[in-house]
Amino acid sequence: MQKVMMKLGGMTCPSCLTKIEKAVENVNGTDQIKVLFNAGKLKFVMDSNKTNTDDVKNAIEKMGYEVMDIKEKEIN
Repeated sequence: MQKVMMKLGGMTCPSCLTKIEKAVENVNGTDQIKVLFNAGKLKFVMDSNKTNTDDVKNAIEKMGYEVMDIKEKEIN
């Protein structure tokens, strides 16, 4: 399992938060999804056996938002 933080661009209103959370929820292997609107960040836990950050990034970019930075940390 990995803890992931992504810096996002293009969020203009709180409803963007909901759209991004739903897009990431639809990626198999993601959990504990939290968008921090004011900070422009997305945090979630990912099962690297089921998905990867590219899958999540693609889901977000399909919604019209930008992923500007990705940080991953292995967790037990």
